[in-house]
Amino acid sequence: MAFVHLDVLCFYSLLICTAFSSVSSNAEIKVNPPQDFEIVDPGYLGYLCLQWQPPLFLDKFEECTVEYELKYRNIDSEDWKTIITKNLHYNDGFDLNKGVEAKIHTLLPPHCTNGSEVQSLWSEATYWKSPQGSQETKIQEMDCVYYNWEYLLCSWKPGLGVHFHTSYQLFYWYDGLDHATQCPDYIKVDGQNIGCRFPHLEASDYKDFYICVNGSSDSYPIRPSYFIFQLQNIVKPLPPDYLSLTVKNSEEVNLKWSMPQGPIPAKCFIYEIEFTEDDTTWVTTTVENEIRVARISNESQQLCFLVRSKVNIYCSDDGIWSEWSDEQCWKDDIWKETLVFFLTPFAFVSLFVLLVTCLLLYKQKAVLKTVSCVT
Repeated sequence: MAFVHLDVLCFYSLLICTAFSSVSSNAEIKVNPPQDFEIVDPGYLGYLCLQWQPPLFLDKFEECTVEYELKYRNIDSEDWKTIITKNLHYNDGFDLNKGVEAKIHTLLPPHCTNGSEVQSLWSEATYWKSPQGSQETKIQEMDCVYYNWEYLLCSWKPGLGVHFHTSYQLFYWYDGLDHATQCPDYIKVDGQNIGCRFPHLEASDYKDFYICVNGSSDSYPIRPSYFIFQLQNIVKPLPPDYLSLTVKNSEEVNLKWSMPQGPIPAKCFIYEIEFTEDDTTWVTTTVENEIRVARISNESQQLCFLVRSKVNIYCSDDGIWSEWSDEQCWKDDIWKETLVFFLTPFAFVSLFVLLVTCLLLYKQKAVLKTVSCVT
């Protein structure tokens, strides 16, 4: 029995020694953080490049596939975006109205480190667009609408208290353009730029669209404003037209309209219908361009509806409702019903009188004919 206890003690001792040996072995494996980590602005109005070089003494791990864990965010954001990559650079869009911070470290996979992942210390980098001008000089109430998925129009108001001679300029960029481009067609009021009409934007959907509106003044610097959005999320379609309202029977009404004209596919629309029956109004939505509704009362005298459209969630994250269509109504003609009510019996009476008259004339004619023959 003593030998059995001795064997058990030896076995546990061997396990403990092996564990400590493994920990000690892993503790000796270290890797350096990436070198020369920096955030580079190529001049694309917020589309930045985060780049780095391999860590020192990486030749000791030639048989390993080294990865990098990158975390980044705008400085006032609560959440970090995390990317694991084998590359030495990563690009993404940032709001340049705020600072940018990022950190990165090296990862060695478990098969290179006796079964446990090894991480380096973090390398950190920050980027700030040098602020100029006071906050009040920035433009106000920037509003961009992509009308009918065909042309983009942006408008704004000048900063608070800026001089009349302050000049604002708009620049834009998206993936596919070689460089940031200035607005070719400004909207002006009293000679001051307060908006931009954009040219045809080829292959610009479903990608980040970057805008910077900066300015110049003889009296003081103007702080620039930066914006990022995707065009399909600010589409404002045309309203539907050719509305049709048909009362199928005493209980059901059929509402129908044509799809708005333009390049937006039929599958991308959602419609909002406002239906009024006498003094009662309700609203509903549908992805079809036809809907049947039940009448509240068979005695209702007027039915009306109008429709507006928007790009639905299958084609965008958001959208802008179109204007309302013209109203289409059906009115129950009470005078016509009243006229029919009175004319119907009158017609029967007139027909009866006519038949009686014809019979009397026929009999009178027959009598005269008989008297003529006798004579």
